[in-house]
Amino acid sequence: MSELEKSAHQADPANRARLRWRARRGLLENDIILTRFLDAHETELTDEEVDAFTRLLDLSDNALMDLVLARAEPEGEIDLPHVHALLQRLRLA
Repeated sequence: MSELEKSAHQADPANRARLRWRARRGLLENDIILTRFLDAHETELTDEEVDAFTRLLDLSDNALMDLVLARAEPEGEIDLPHVHALLQRLRLA
């Protein structure tokens, strides 16, 4: 991965803060999983991974929890390879 690919999202502290704020959820379990994931991986996320993360954050808490716990798989607009890849990382977190 080139430095340019890595820095596009990472170079803007406002974008990083916004992503972290959006990761705060009403369902405590989601909040813990997403916050721990960002704590461990935020500085290495690519723009594609940030896009996948943002798409997941657009879901309701229950739908997101079902995906993270592998009780469901992405469907429709979020059934994308980079969303599947990020989900695999989230499930390991």
